[in-house]
Amino acid sequence: MRLLIVGTLEGHITTAGKIALDRGAKVAHADDIATALSLLRAGHGADLLMIDIRLDVGSMIGSLKTERISIPVVACGIGTDPGAAVKAIRAGAQEYVPLPPDPELIAAVLAAVAEESTAFLTRDQRMKELLRLAEQVAGADASVLITGESGTGKEVMARYIHEKSRRAKQTFVSVNCAAIPENLLESELFGHEKGAFTGAIARRVGKFEEANGGTLLLDEISEMHPRLQAKLLRAIQEREIDRVGGTQPIRVDIRLLATSNRDLEEEVREGRFREDLFFRLNVVTIELPPLRARGQDVALLAEHFLAKYAEANGVPLPAMTPEALRCLEGHHWRGNVRELENTMHRAVLMARDHKVTAEAIILTGDRLAPKPAAPAAGQEGETQTAGSQTAGAQSAAARNGGGEQDTSALVGRTVAEVERDLILDTLSHCLGNRTHAANILGISIRTLRNKLKLYSEDGAAIPLPGEAERARV
Repeated sequence: MRLLIVGTLEGHITTAGKIALDRGAKVAHADDIATALSLLRAGHGADLLMIDIRLDVGSMIGSLKTERISIPVVACGIGTDPGAAVKAIRAGAQEYVPLPPDPELIAAVLAAVAEESTAFLTRDQRMKELLRLAEQVAGADASVLITGESGTGKEVMARYIHEKSRRAKQTFVSVNCAAIPENLLESELFGHEKGAFTGAIARRVGKFEEANGGTLLLDEISEMHPRLQAKLLRAIQEREIDRVGGTQPIRVDIRLLATSNRDLEEEVREGRFREDLFFRLNVVTIELPPLRARGQDVALLAEHFLAKYAEANGVPLPAMTPEALRCLEGHHWRGNVRELENTMHRAVLMARDHKVTAEAIILTGDRLAPKPAAPAAGQEGETQTAGSQTAGAQSAAARNGGGEQDTSALVGRTVAEVERDLILDTLSHCLGNRTHAANILGISIRTLRNKLKLYSEDGAAIPLPGEAERARV
């Protein structure tokens, strides 16, 4: 993890930096905001920024937003002044850390931000074979395409490959191609010169240069526009890039990894993805299985997330009842590991008497799960007489409370109205988290944002990130 500390902190900077170094972080220091911004523009990236409360925290955060530099910010100050903490949070800081620094508190902040563990928890034989394949190809510089449904752990696999590679001590940089608007993604990847476009107030090094010597992950690459795919292909082939507005090519040395939750071969056939780029990326493919195909891992992961969120919420670790476990093992997990994580987070909050019962397991997405095909006309009576029912149909019936869900309440409403309510309910369920909601809904985050913009223009109330959590406090 890369930590950038901004300010002097009256000598406590040395102590805070040493604690972070002892916890495995790479630490850089800037005396003021201007120096910090210069470092970031020059490609000295950071995963977390800690800033002295005596500096203009709001200005720093505003500059990061203006220049589209996405880094979580934590404010630090001498003592435990509540007013300073409130001021920092209102300015946009995610947390306030009092100084002198407490080692455990610094460690907790680093751990909370750095949730990028490369360890896989699995008992599944197929996953173990994939991990062996990942280790086998990690030592080479060949591109790796990691595919699988949303929430299966594609970025975790990418980090695992990086940590097992000879570039492990170098930078790992991840770019979510689905989360950045099309007109800004080119600048994000390749950088830009001052004045290259409106808002380019200074030269900015792109992710290719930032990852030089290390690994660059292009997350959800299938969301990239074909025009930009052509420039990416050239960068991969020639190992050089052109900044937006630049005049000289820049040599780069990176290991390229890419992920996609779509079938890229189908995207090629439909003309949405360049065939030559597909073959450049597809030197090695690792396809992660969905959680529903990893039955042995549900209980293992559930216990892991239970412990994680009990600690995060400062509550004793609750025990999970057999009934609760059966609920988990019978679910289809359309959102995969990410959905299970959210479910266990809710379960910790809903636990009573230090127990997670079936009532605390709030499952979602049943209406989105594939349903068994209805019997053909003229065969229904025969099927019922024979009394035959597939295991899949029995499972679906059990999940739906003994039968298919009643959709009569939807009659008379338009598809657009039903879709709007489903999207807003899912977003509210995810506490306003756009990425999680998009994964559960099975749509790209770009599609989700476009729909939310339309709903907002129509006067609908759009849940903000963390809004539901604040409302409960």
